[in-house]
Amino acid sequence: PKVLERADRDGLSVQVSTSGKISFVVRFRYDGSRNTKRLVSGSYPRLSLRDARAETQRLRGCLEQGHDPRIVRRLEKQAIAKAPTLEALFRLWYEKYCSKQKVGHHEIMRSFELYVFPTIGSLPADKVTLHQWLGVLEEQADERPAICERLLTNGKQMLKWCVKRKLLPTNVLVDIYAKEDFQVDDEEEETRAFSDDEIRYFWLAVERSRIALKNKLFLKLCLIFGCRNGELRRAKKTDFDFTNMVWKVPREHNKIRKKTGKSILRPIIPEVVPLIQQAFALSPDSEHAFTNADSDEPMGKGAPLALPYNIMQWLRRHLKYEMEHWSVHALRKTARTNFSTLTDQPHIAEIMLGHKLPKSWRVYDKHPYLQEQAAVYSAWWRRLVTITANLPAPISKPRNARSSERAHSADSFDLEATQTLVDSGIRGENHAGGIAA
Repeated sequence: PKVLERADRDGLSVQVSTSGKISFVVRFRYDGSRNTKRLVSGSYPRLSLRDARAETQRLRGCLEQGHDPRIVRRLEKQAIAKAPTLEALFRLWYEKYCSKQKVGHHEIMRSFELYVFPTIGSLPADKVTLHQWLGVLEEQADERPAICERLLTNGKQMLKWCVKRKLLPTNVLVDIYAKEDFQVDDEEEETRAFSDDEIRYFWLAVERSRIALKNKLFLKLCLIFGCRNGELRRAKKTDFDFTNMVWKVPREHNKIRKKTGKSILRPIIPEVVPLIQQAFALSPDSEHAFTNADSDEPMGKGAPLALPYNIMQWLRRHLKYEMEHWSVHALRKTARTNFSTLTDQPHIAEIMLGHKLPKSWRVYDKHPYLQEQAAVYSAWWRRLVTITANLPAPISKPRNARSSERAHSADSFDLEATQTLVDSGIRGENHAGGIAA
């Protein structure tokens, strides 16, 4: 039997093989050749006659522009076969940009590995629709709003990066916002600053509660310096220069490195030296100032998260005091609020927090303002001494004389006592209780 073929129009014909397969064939001449070329555009019923006619028109349009329809189809098939997956593009963005520019890049990668890759990571990146992204994000919005915001923020940045490099045609997340579309509030807006009474209750709970000494020191230093908790968590002992009395937050550990390209410098006032040295003593074999329990690795990101709850629970249980909810970031806001009342130069307070100054200011002013910062830190310390002076005695009584002596040593060494030692020229390194027993 012969192969049957019937012409349709515009060079399109229908061919029926001896086995009964129906194919659509496009006939054309290319580059002035007299010989007719043939291209099978598809087979029926997977390709309808209507779609075959549309495909013929498209290929003839390519021919009009000087392209060989056979080469066009071959390149299109190769592009489909080799199309990068969403996971592949994310890992490329992570390697080229995220890991170099973001301090918390490990947490970002882990979030995508847990919540994005299993669902849409294996799909061709250019075929992932907005609805598929929303399915992933909406699943996290209610139970894990912080994860939802992290996925959205970094997903948008990744897609934008790919669009700029012509790796993707569009950024489908460009008009999606966490607060507007998922009712995820910015954590920055939820945190607050402590009043003087709350500072006093906070300090009392830190002194009296049974949380680890390492965590007590961590909370106090966060309040005193007004630093980001991540800067202190990742700090190495060598970052603290007790000769020049400067704490250097290296560029890889601070958030303004992308804009300024430099480290944050904070002065160390004599009063806080005992706290820092006591933290060092808790991890003698580690290069980090604060470590995870039974480890020499730096304190993890999740380690401080439960500390505010522990403080509030202690106050509720022992003093019947209901403290309004707060996070560790509230300590930073509390410090900044007080800095504003201790200096008439707002840029000093911003530098102390490690915020970037206006662009022209950053470009021309390279002065670190260490003396000016130290003056504000000293005034802030004196205010804390006043606020926390004469803390009440411990609630529970010790069982015997020895424990009574230990309790007195631990609870009586407060800010005021440390100030007296500093004023006398003694740093308190040999004191049994330290500053934050």
